[in-house]
Amino acid sequence: MILSNTRIVGDAPDRIVDVTLDGGRIAAIEPHAQSRATDSAHDVIDLDGRWIMPGLWDQHVHSSMWAQQSQRIDLSHTTSATEVAVTLATTVLPQSDGIIVGQGFRDALWPDQPTRALLDSAVSDIAVVLVSGDLHSCWLNSLALERFGFYDHPTGFLREEEAFAVGSALSRVEPETLDAWIQTCAREAASRGIVGIVDLEMTWEFENWQRRMLHGFDLFRVRVGVYPRFLERAIFEGLATGQQLAPLLEVGPFKIITDGSLNTRTAYCVDHYPGEPHNRGVLNIPTDELIDWIRTASEAGLSPAVHAIGDDANTLALDAFEAVGCRGRIEHAQLLSATDVPRFAALGIAASVQPEHAMDDRDVAEALWPGRNDRTIALRTLLDSGAELLMGSDAPVAALDPWATIASAVSRSRDGREPWHPEQCITVAEALQASVQSEIAVGEVADIVVTRKNPLDCSGDELRAMRVDATLLDGRFTHNEL
Repeated sequence: MILSNTRIVGDAPDRIVDVTLDGGRIAAIEPHAQSRATDSAHDVIDLDGRWIMPGLWDQHVHSSMWAQQSQRIDLSHTTSATEVAVTLATTVLPQSDGIIVGQGFRDALWPDQPTRALLDSAVSDIAVVLVSGDLHSCWLNSLALERFGFYDHPTGFLREEEAFAVGSALSRVEPETLDAWIQTCAREAASRGIVGIVDLEMTWEFENWQRRMLHGFDLFRVRVGVYPRFLERAIFEGLATGQQLAPLLEVGPFKIITDGSLNTRTAYCVDHYPGEPHNRGVLNIPTDELIDWIRTASEAGLSPAVHAIGDDANTLALDAFEAVGCRGRIEHAQLLSATDVPRFAALGIAASVQPEHAMDDRDVAEALWPGRNDRTIALRTLLDSGAELLMGSDAPVAALDPWATIASAVSRSRDGREPWHPEQCITVAEALQASVQSEIAVGEVADIVVTRKNPLDCSGDELRAMRVDATLLDGRFTHNEL
């Protein structure tokens, strides 16, 4: 195949080229020649001056929860526990397997408290589980508490490990059903230029992705993470980060969660949360234990990816990496101490960040992290220190849309609001670099996005609205509106 009459993002805008694809790779990049339009040896696609760039990756996805979100009641608009209860009591609610599931509420700024009694008053004859937008808490009525083994829980509002246990149980959907949902969501992702994800679902996902790919899934590449409860199995099976298990499937990082989240007030911080003098958050993994996990994983060939959101959690995660002496990545790196920023580059630790969280969390951060938000999702400061940035969505916490991710990194703005700490904006070129895993160059994999506009010339709003005319994976179309 020849992609003819095209321009490469980052090149001079008047350079028009023809790009030959062969065997899933870029075989040649040559000045545009009209004569190639009749090349009988290749399919020639005239891109009419459109722009091409490397395919986009999302470095942090929870695949099952992402797919299931489309089947759940959307509570992202709610502003109080009472409003949630009223919504449930006055809406015809979809249910499956005797349970109603909602998702997306953010309770940090609610004026009232979510309780089992309030939820029971809305729905008492069927189990209800409501999952927070950050996935670190969930709200259950009495029937759901009984179903999931928490009947004696005083409030019905579960956080961290208890919430994760319920979330994992909810992910147990019939394989054929879940695979169909994932296929639908993956088509949408491909239409936005996605060619790969790092899947950090909390279950053992290798067999699920092998089954999907055996049955024809071919819309993007998948790197599958491993959690602590599966580490022994992964080592026994000889899995190592980067290992290819199938043409589109490879082993991802070893993921471990050290603290909670901002909205749930469990991100582990140096300072206490306002009005909660004894609450600095939750440290799920003590540092000495974290060191042991990182050492065991890295010695087995599994690169560690450590979830750390609060500034103290990030300090302790960096301390653990330094103690072990291995490279890896920190997931989120949301609030950082100034003294920790240069340690990322010095230790070879990538910052795997989700810029849309800056937009979702800006009001909560102002309330719960007052005076610290100049170092919240500090992309400019990290890049200037020499750190490697990897960008993603944490879907379903934010939409799996790389252009929204890039827009937030570039503009620190959404919905017409003033930019939030604009000193932390990065350039479009820098955001794209943090969102790709290949180049437009001879010999590179033919994972390519085709757009009508040059992203480098676009504003934040234009980036969010970016039209993707085509996405190619291994030199074949996974999305085509040419």
